[in-house]
Amino acid sequence: MADSASLSSELAGRYATALYELSEEANQLLVVEEDLKSLKSALDESSDLRDLATSPIYTREQQAAAMGAVSDAMGMNGLTRNVLGLMASKRRLFALPAVIAAFQAKMADYRGEVTAEVTAAAPLTDDQLAALSKALHASVGKTVMLNVTVDETIIGGLVVKVGSKMIDSSIKTKLAKLNNAMKEVG
Repeated sequence: MADSASLSSELAGRYATALYELSEEANQLLVVEEDLKSLKSALDESSDLRDLATSPIYTREQQAAAMGAVSDAMGMNGLTRNVLGLMASKRRLFALPAVIAAFQAKMADYRGEVTAEVTAAAPLTDDQLAALSKALHASVGKTVMLNVTVDETIIGGLVVKVGSKMIDSSIKTKLAKLNNAMKEVG
């Protein structure tokens, strides 16, 4: 039996793929993408909306009516509105954040973009960001969108994750390797 995380991911992938294909056929990719960005922001900001999507105390009808009202208030495209209504009627709103993420990944792929998760010990300057983006573009051959976080515990250097590849040039990791090497000697 598959675990619930993989089922949720698979479910989200199916909804995202369907929405992407329908949007592409209707020449509405950018409009649906904007709808989902707005919806993601609303989910991030509103605990009531998150509760509506995840709580089993709401009926299908209540979820569908609420999502219809949210769609209307946000001025969403018909495709987006229909998918949200379908998800509500099937009690699948809990997968909404994963659907949004999967759709965004499909749009990034459509544009030839890839996201790099970068952890730095200190905030990076614009010149450093540009140089890093250029170096990653040369390495992966796609436009690289940087998602930078600051973690002072890495002391110095960077940790860069692009897809399944990770480059860890942090001082923290180098010190840990040196510590292990010294244990082996003594």
